[in-house]
Amino acid sequence: MPKLLRKGDGQPLRDEMKRQKLTLDELSVKTRTVDPEGRGVSPATIGRLTGRGRTARDRCELNTAWLIAEGLDARMHHLFSMPTQSTVTEERSRIDAEEE
Repeated sequence: MPKLLRKGDGQPLRDEMKRQKLTLDELSVKTRTVDPEGRGVSPATIGRLTGRGRTARDRCELNTAWLIAEGLDARMHHLFSMPTQSTVTEERSRIDAEEE
């Protein structure tokens, strides 16, 4: 499964958290309440997705994005996007690779 990309370097996530007056810890708790497994998303992961510094991350798993969007009660496509399609047009098989 491809990873999702945060939009606007995380600005939509920061804006929604600010609008709801949520801290990283509070959003983490909300993600636990919507997670069927009860694990949620850690404050550190949320911080990396909302961050702007060296530790900021642009990509996350679909499940992580879904839990954050549900925790914020926001539309996922406002916060995250799918990566662009690959430009690879030729499929390779193991046999093809061995022939070279």
